[in-house]
Amino acid sequence: MDRAIYTALGAANAALNRQAITANNLANASTSGFRAQLAAWRAVPVNGPSLATRTLVAESTPGNDMTMGAVQQTGRDLDVALPQNGWLAVQLPDGSEGYTRDGNIEVDSEGTLRVRGLPLLGDGGALSVPPQAKVTIGPDGTLTARGAGDEPKALAQIGRIKMVNAQAQSLRMGDDGLFHPASGSAAPLSADPDLRLMPGMLESSNVSPVNSMVDMIAAARLFDMQMKVISSVDENEKSASQLLTLG
Repeated sequence: MDRAIYTALGAANAALNRQAITANNLANASTSGFRAQLAAWRAVPVNGPSLATRTLVAESTPGNDMTMGAVQQTGRDLDVALPQNGWLAVQLPDGSEGYTRDGNIEVDSEGTLRVRGLPLLGDGGALSVPPQAKVTIGPDGTLTARGAGDEPKALAQIGRIKMVNAQAQSLRMGDDGLFHPASGSAAPLSADPDLRLMPGMLESSNVSPVNSMVDMIAAARLFDMQMKVISSVDENEKSASQLLTLG
């Protein structure tokens, strides 16, 4: 088979991977705090006994777009928005920590605070509130609760949300959609007491649906172009074989 087919096949595979990344970004265009994944291609030289003039393409996801999304006011007591480089800590099923910018906090039937179904962590572990309590969050992450039937002044501090300050290059996005230390270390990041959040607000995804749709169309056309190259090369090979047979 002609070498051109392998070259076109590599480009087609890269287009498929780019399409998958773009589709995932588009699917999360309405996910609070989502950071769009980046897709990049690079040329890889083909090493061998022949001249070093041929290259293949390799796809990669070098990171995420850390541009902040639009911050919108919701008026909900348990919604929070974080500053740039600020992250909420959640507890993973294996007991380790993951980090997210999704500030849509929920309370389950047992009073545990959760983000995306995972327990929200405070300075002393997972946070929980009394049943039927009205919870408010201060700018420093302090949680206060007032039980059902209590007087308005009967507020009790129940903990403080753990917020970490991490640069983009120190984190990587996992398959679970959460961010983890880029070093691969299981050690949790330290809380930053100077971070301030914005209660009653949510940061939207930084994905542009219009740009994502344009990228999907471009990737689809590129894949179709590579398929045409493979078909043309295959037809040329068949024609060449017929000529050799006649000779």
